[in-house]
Amino acid sequence: MIPIKLRIVGGGEDLLGDMNRKSANMDSLVVCFGEFLIDFVPTVGGVSLAEAPIFKKAPGGAPANVAVCVSRLGGSSAFIGKVGDDEFGHMLANILKENYVDNTGMRFDQSARTALAFVTLRADGEREFLFFRHPSADMRLHESELDINLINKAKIFHYGSISLIEEPCRSAQLAAMTIAKKSGSILSYDPNLRLPLWPSAEAAREGIMSIWEQADLIKVSEDEITFLTEGCDPYDDNVVMNKLFHPNLKLLIVTEGSAGCRYYTKAFKGRVPGIKVKAVDTTGAGDAFVGGLLSSLASDLNLFQDEKGLREALAFANACGALTVTGRGAIPALPTKQAVVDALTKYNAS
Repeated sequence: MIPIKLRIVGGGEDLLGDMNRKSANMDSLVVCFGEFLIDFVPTVGGVSLAEAPIFKKAPGGAPANVAVCVSRLGGSSAFIGKVGDDEFGHMLANILKENYVDNTGMRFDQSARTALAFVTLRADGEREFLFFRHPSADMRLHESELDINLINKAKIFHYGSISLIEEPCRSAQLAAMTIAKKSGSILSYDPNLRLPLWPSAEAAREGIMSIWEQADLIKVSEDEITFLTEGCDPYDDNVVMNKLFHPNLKLLIVTEGSAGCRYYTKAFKGRVPGIKVKAVDTTGAGDAFVGGLLSSLASDLNLFQDEKGLREALAFANACGALTVTGRGAIPALPTKQAVVDALTKYNAS
């Protein structure tokens, strides 16, 4: 087995110790924009929604998951988005606060509810979704409600594609991206395809690609490559470079689940193996990977040019994703930095 080396900025302190350093880390702030919702996850796997006897309530939503992951790993993060002015919405705001994520960019809507998603777990741990957002509060964020000062502080501004589906949140996201870019932020994009939320496959493809060339960093899955390229081989480097790697992109990451990930820059490309674990629930695994990677990049943007350092950061991110699938729900299963360090140490020793 080839040992996986890693770069850990700040050591492996516990969460409280990490938070004591936050005031010194504000120049490494990761601001995440988008949806925040409640996932209802069956307590047993391999059943349909109708067959599930009990559901466990868990906070979710890809951008919020990333924000919590960055904080739990010892970094500084903030979340911008909208929830309902209801018990679920205020619960979610408190969850961010409890995880030391800056939630001052959150807004509360009195006329729309916090989004809900029922997530079925197949026998292999993969998911199927049923969303309740007709409309939900996250879709109703207006440009005028953006916390511009918070966006201007971002070293990395991270977002997905779900907020692009409908107005007014589409215009709010585009405005936030423009503000972040002008302030010098690195723009990080995880399309996070959720096809049932879009009017059609064509609308999803067009919407996701409409902001593709604005990102400095893009993380995409194998299935998303197949979808976005309309059936091309996701393992073909020529497909990735010719169809998805735009001229201004600094880093493109292709995640391969438990197998690890591939990375592409203008100067180099390669693959970093993952850590094999028994999957209980894959919800949030990709978000944990992104959180792990962004926590490293926020501390050292030279990783875009340093292949050795990037590989270490990707090994760390792979471990973050692996540990997350061993628990149920997204945010509840996100690992601490010490847990990731321990997992990689055990992997290297085996």
